[in-house]
Amino acid sequence: MKKILLLMAFVLVGAYVYSQRRSSARFESMDNAEFATLIADTTVQLVDVRTPAEFAAGHIPEAKNIDVRGDNFDREAKATLSKERPVAIYCRSGARSKTAARRLAAMGYRVYELNTGFMNWNGQRTEPTE
Repeated sequence: MKKILLLMAFVLVGAYVYSQRRSSARFESMDNAEFATLIADTTVQLVDVRTPAEFAAGHIPEAKNIDVRGDNFDREAKATLSKERPVAIYCRSGARSKTAARRLAAMGYRVYELNTGFMNWNGQRTEPTE
């Protein structure tokens, strides 16, 4: 009986430690000015997590498009992004970018996200639509 209780305690502690590690995956939300300063650094990887259609309608120059709602988001992020360099992400309003930020941070990336999204972006660096 003691062995069973000890095993159960071990499993519970392991599950708790694992959940804390996953929830401790942090990212930083930034306002427009902070985000503009961050992405001025060319070593920062800029990612637009909106759909390809939204991306095509306009995006911040130099951004890569990896749709957070796409089936291959995690795989595409791993194939495209370096864990050695910070990742700056944005979406339309800030909701999807927070989801993407949590996922990327849990995978070990250093993540910064534009908290109000592209629709409130005033960085004056958007590309015209064609």
